[in-house]
Amino acid sequence: MSAGRWQTGVLIAIGALMLLLTGAGLALQHRDAHDGFIVIALIQGVLYLLAVALTWRGGFRRRVFVGVLAVAALMRLSILLAPPYLSDDLYRYVWDGRVEAAGINPYRYVPSDTHLAALRDEAIYPNINRRTYAPTIYPPAAELIFLVTTRVSESVTWMKATMVVFELTSVAVLIRLLVLGGLPLERIVIYAWHPVVLWEFAGSGHIDAAIVMFVALALWARRREAAWLTGIALAGAALVKFFPAVIFPALYRRWDWKMPAAAAATVIAGYLPFLAAGPGVLGFLPGYVREEGLDSGTGFFLWNLLRAAVPAAGSSNVPYLTIAAAVLASLGIYITLTDRAGDRYVASAGALAAAFTVLLSPHFPWYFAWIVAFLCFVPAPSILYLSVASLLLYFVSGGPDLDGSRMLIEAAIYGPFAVLAVFELWRRRTAEPRSGWIKMEV
Repeated sequence: MSAGRWQTGVLIAIGALMLLLTGAGLALQHRDAHDGFIVIALIQGVLYLLAVALTWRGGFRRRVFVGVLAVAALMRLSILLAPPYLSDDLYRYVWDGRVEAAGINPYRYVPSDTHLAALRDEAIYPNINRRTYAPTIYPPAAELIFLVTTRVSESVTWMKATMVVFELTSVAVLIRLLVLGGLPLERIVIYAWHPVVLWEFAGSGHIDAAIVMFVALALWARRREAAWLTGIALAGAALVKFFPAVIFPALYRRWDWKMPAAAAATVIAGYLPFLAAGPGVLGFLPGYVREEGLDSGTGFFLWNLLRAAVPAAGSSNVPYLTIAAAVLASLGIYITLTDRAGDRYVASAGALAAAFTVLLSPHFPWYFAWIVAFLCFVPAPSILYLSVASLLLYFVSGGPDLDGSRMLIEAAIYGPFAVLAVFELWRRRTAEPRSGWIKMEV
């Protein structure tokens, strides 16, 4: 079905508004008008959802596809030179790269340690979060990225540029997957115009951009039946942050030893240079778990909701962790034992990623960004809403939810998501999947 002139016109108008709102968002950042900026980002989210609805079935001319990429590029270029606003994690990235370049294991010392005094400066060191008590939290692949990037320039702008390069690679791989599947190229708007992706990667320079790239590469390698590359790419994603490992069952082929062997070898090779740190090779991860209330259970929205409704549920988080692990394990086993002919593995990987994210209920929007790539191939309004609504988390802080405000925000995120998810499941049970959901052929 070809898109009409009015559809093309509306999409052009949305792109223009996205650009204008990006400029407005930068102006509000400059004025430190935090809440106003989040409102602008949420308005972008509404426009983004309209653009997704317009482009899902395709039918636009090739120049529209080029225009989509041009708007995405212009939004990122306009943000790139601005200082990070929503997060200061970027300063830790530059610091870790500097520490590694000095031949020091980044897992051994906190930034304020006297062993690192000679590396301090006025541009990076004062802006490092948790510098007095937390060693780095990032796994080896992230540390390698920090090292390589800072050998070019020890600046936040260059680190942000590195994340945009990862994005460019992700877009190229996702487009290739769309081509292989005969799916509309315009669907790249799902990733390229997403406000969370835009502000978290080009804006804040979060290392999660590398996760998206490695995951996209793993999906492509699985499509090409390149088992070794699939394992290496998935391990690469997990060595940036650990959680992408949850999609392993979707990428694994029964009785295939090459993919898990490649993944295991990559993880071992990644950690070898840092083993001198001993148990400290996990860095600040245990401390972060405590800081975000994940050890006590207060950091999990669903568990908080159950305890609010049923006070007798108790304070221990063991029941929730047990149930969450059982849900993910059951879904993983089902996916492993189910025939995933063609490209159903993409939908399976997306389901695992979304289930993990909902069960974890992260306190920061950038943890939702990696699920966006799967949406280019699987129509899931519930997950689209979830990813955009995660911007609401910027109205509250991380850590313990002392006044219950975060729980209210999370209810606005997960409540509508649950309603939409139930409706989608009902639709799937009462109708055959429409063509174009996961219809990919070489």
